Amino acid sequence: MTRRLAYKVLTAPQFAELQADRFAGAAIDVADGFIHLSTAAQLTETVQKHFTGAEGLVVAAVDLTLLGDALRWEPSRGGALFPHVYGALRLAHMVAHEPLRWRDGQVVLPGTDNGI
Repeated sequence: MTRRLAYKVLTAPQFAELQADRFAGAAIDVADGFIHLSTAAQLTETVQKHFTGAEGLVVAAVDLTLLGDALRWEPSRGGALFPHVYGALRLAHMVAHEPLRWRDGQVVLPGTDNGI
């Protein structure tokens, strides 16, 4: 089975929650009733819009095939469909993670060098 991946940007305390096997979401996720994820194509804009100036961030790659019915694709920014998780993220959902890094103006995806 091919993995379909999406990404969650986490602060260090949030990443620690995920590593302890249950992340219920950041404050905005809890307020909205779901955990916001971004596709690879959406990730850089998400970081620029919501995390400018933040330090110590981690990008976690989430295997969407493991989320089952908890995953919903819903319109958000500009009408684009974004992956939303209705429930907690578990450690088993995460397939890779790295500190947030940039290359050529783009966020480097965990587990890759963006083809370099």
